[in-house]
Amino acid sequence: MTNVPNPNVVDADTLTGDLRPLRRAAFALGSNLGERLDFLQGAVDALTDSPEIVPVAVSPVYETDPVGGPPGQPTFLNAVLVVDTTLSPRSMLERAMATEAAYGRTRDEPDGSRTLDVDVLAVGDVTANDEDLQVPHPRLAGRAFVLMPWSDVDPDFNVPGLGRVVDLNSAVDATGVRRTDDILELPA
Repeated sequence: MTNVPNPNVVDADTLTGDLRPLRRAAFALGSNLGERLDFLQGAVDALTDSPEIVPVAVSPVYETDPVGGPPGQPTFLNAVLVVDTTLSPRSMLERAMATEAAYGRTRDEPDGSRTLDVDVLAVGDVTANDEDLQVPHPRLAGRAFVLMPWSDVDPDFNVPGLGRVVDLNSAVDATGVRRTDDILELPA
């Protein structure tokens, strides 16, 4: 089970001294404006630049047709970043949004083109259903552009209430999703 890499591993919060479990988590990364590959690499670097987030794997890059949103959008590059973390889903969301903002993400048009999109897919066996934060991500089970790269790097992750990533991937339509030769690097 990959959701909890080692249930005996805990990390002490440096401010409060509270112990927090280390959980396996995943971010979805996407870009369809500007230097797409550079933006994805920047997201990997920014998201893992923290002692509370330990990089585990980053998927191959996929080029995908836009899903939803206004017609005529450019194609996306997508990838999935798998990490081990002691952060809460809320803290991960805040980090994701700060990373998007650092790369010029605007939210003018729902599902419109963007320099960078970072979604929290899942955080171990934790669930959240707040207005601005839903974990697991509510649409991940129907998105080949998320499940295909995620299956490449953590196929056995058990998404709470949905099942294993590899099984979810086998059930989705992969039309318009193509693996590229591009690679992203984890920080050394």
